[in-house]
Amino acid sequence: MSWSRRWPALAAAVLLLAPAAPGAAARSAAAPGAAGEPVTGRPGCAGTALRRVPTDRKVIALTFNAAWNEDGIARVLAVLRKERVPAMFFLTGDFADRHPEAARALAVRHPVGSHSYSHPRFPGLSFREERREAVLAARAIRRATGRTPVAFRFPYGEFTERNVRDVNALGYPVVEWVDDTAGWRGPDGGVTVDMVVRRAERAFSPGAIIQMHVGSTDARHSVLDADALPEIIASARAHGYGFAGLGRLVRRCRVRG
Repeated sequence: MSWSRRWPALAAAVLLLAPAAPGAAARSAAAPGAAGEPVTGRPGCAGTALRRVPTDRKVIALTFNAAWNEDGIARVLAVLRKERVPAMFFLTGDFADRHPEAARALAVRHPVGSHSYSHPRFPGLSFREERREAVLAARAIRRATGRTPVAFRFPYGEFTERNVRDVNALGYPVVEWVDDTAGWRGPDGGVTVDMVVRRAERAFSPGAIIQMHVGSTDARHSVLDADALPEIIASARAHGYGFAGLGRLVRRCRVRG
């Protein structure tokens, strides 16, 4: 069966939907927020970066990057569990090495992906350097969580078509995002909880993957994405959206022949 025929059935099979309240129509989505040119190809498989779940249904997928510290992790996990919302976490290998207990906690109920080992800018790396980042990250994540990462997300959202092909050659589908909430910038970066919620809302559209972060980057230990998460979930449901899990989707996505 061709991929064009398989994707609708596959998407329907893997969506894990949390209850969604009937309500207002979705707001229009923002333009893709990642740096670099979009890569063309089959959604989520070889030669492309998955930014949406391939579906026309009103669902969104929440994803979180973990690269700094443990701030906000317990709160995010508690909210996701209470609201029965699936999510996917992208860990750097360095984070997994420094915070193995936190990495394990993230992987207990949610799939984990690789966010490289040391968070470099991939467009300037050779294949040997890319491979080293991916291999070291996978080892660290397995050591901390007992699980192998099921997908890859580029640091800074920066990548080229070559980078995608190289990561595919290592066995990873690439998962990126429609929009980033910018909560990682914190109050020192002029961001508020309300701004985080509004940025998430502007991405609401069928299948949209939204990028958030756990951990903090400032002396205040601010975790705006964790603070905003309950309101984001409530707003999505008020707009008629449920939540899609990505784990089974990326596990069934072939990137090598």
